[in-house]
Amino acid sequence: MFKEIKKNIFYAGMNDEGRLIFDELIPLDKGTSYNSYIILGSEKTAVVDTMYPKFTREYLKSFDDNGIKKVDYIIANHGEQDHSGSIPALLEKFPNAIVVTNAVCAGNIKEMLGVNSDKIKIIKNDEELSLGDKTLQFKIAPGVHWPDTMFTYVKEDNIIFTCDFLGAHYIFDDVFAVPSKDLEKSAKKYFAEIMMPFSSVCRKYTAMLKELKPDMVLPSHGPVHKNPSYILDLYEDWAGEKGKNLVLLPFVSMYNSTEIMIDYLADKLKEKGIPSVKYDMVTGNLGDLAIALVDGTTLVMGTSMVLAGPHPAAFNTAYLASILRPKFKIASFIGSFGWGGNLFGKMADMLAPLKLDIIEPIQVKGLAKPDDYAKLDKMAEEIYNKHKELGLV
Repeated sequence: MFKEIKKNIFYAGMNDEGRLIFDELIPLDKGTSYNSYIILGSEKTAVVDTMYPKFTREYLKSFDDNGIKKVDYIIANHGEQDHSGSIPALLEKFPNAIVVTNAVCAGNIKEMLGVNSDKIKIIKNDEELSLGDKTLQFKIAPGVHWPDTMFTYVKEDNIIFTCDFLGAHYIFDDVFAVPSKDLEKSAKKYFAEIMMPFSSVCRKYTAMLKELKPDMVLPSHGPVHKNPSYILDLYEDWAGEKGKNLVLLPFVSMYNSTEIMIDYLADKLKEKGIPSVKYDMVTGNLGDLAIALVDGTTLVMGTSMVLAGPHPAAFNTAYLASILRPKFKIASFIGSFGWGGNLFGKMADMLAPLKLDIIEPIQVKGLAKPDDYAKLDKMAEEIYNKHKELGLV
């Protein structure tokens, strides 16, 4: 759909209600959107980001339907195909157009899309491009979330296209964001999967945009923000260095022995004023886990033994935590076994890059006994004291 969002600046994106999972990793609640934008300058026309290849034909038809007969520049803020995948088709439709991007993104577009070098104009940070009555300024922003990412700022209109940064897997009829719990959840899940590993970089560019004070933020997924402080304040919180007074309890329990211990620990933490999020690593929605990873300070993983080692689902969760790099400071393990093995060592190794403060794990044969419950009481007390030291309780 084309929708004017400022004078001679149009939204030209599309909803994908049928997409169930993104990056073959995170389940989507209601699909996603792919945002492309058209800027009609007095002399030149620019397209900012293109379209996911699945919708290329429909996307190109929308140019005809809306009377766009000339494109001079295709601005590629990022080379991944959900944003740049329709560049070759757009160049075929508008053969005089030039792709404008940074050097790193240019390399990706050449390698991944087969675009020739003579069709690419490489720009540097803060370089400007005139469309006549509108001036584009490019702000290279590596790390949100690929090394090739950049933003495009329209100086006269004080609006900025931020590609994946500040986005959400979210579909809509009205292109402008309406704050809601659903939108916040989608944006938070998106942050967790895509941005959280680069939280320090997110803090840098959140601060930059707050200083710039744009009238609008236009991401490449999710709605346009006419009130940028809404999404910027959320990112300031999510990307912050300090977690909340929250314990995440992911578990897998073959015969309920481990789950009983997880429930007991959760109750003891609640008595001490520490909330927890329990997550079933086998049947749970990975997106819910990702959201909980954003806020937690302590991780206690519960697992059953499978063939002398932890359950494979526990490995998956430990690996996900290690690559998403949440704000956790403290961790431990709880588990039950039948005949023996190394229940926690390999998971601890996987989490080692996070440099966590490890509380003594609790490994039980079969059901927990009175001595084991005493150890769980001690674990709850240690978590409380460490949260207190961090100023969380």
